[in-house]
Amino acid sequence: MTTKTIGDQELALLRHLAAQGPLSVAEAAESFGGPRGLARSTVLTMLERLRAKGHLRRRAVEGVYRYSPAVEPGALVDRAVESFVEKTLGGSVSPLVAYLTERGAVSGTELAELERLVERLREQSDDGEEE
Repeated sequence: MTTKTIGDQELALLRHLAAQGPLSVAEAAESFGGPRGLARSTVLTMLERLRAKGHLRRRAVEGVYRYSPAVEPGALVDRAVESFVEKTLGGSVSPLVAYLTERGAVSGTELAELERLVERLREQSDDGEEE
């Protein structure tokens, strides 16, 4: 099943739901929408759009719908990154790496993680090569 992409605000709402557990519209409007100045109707629209896209599920509990993520939060980030790389960067990660290099705002911890990931890519590439 192909799911539609989501925007930044929708991703933030999904993360909020993942952290807080299943929420009703009223609870989501108060805890997520309130600090952002979003009306209850806006939060409801976002919840229903995310449900229609396959990112949320809802279940009636004592006559009130409670919304929860349909997939793990990590999978949502993976989907967002994949969409960004494919649609915005044309399938190439080089512009992202160039941006990080020019920006120079990568912490030592992040740099170590990037080096670990590059090593993994090298290993995968070596495994796929014919000797």
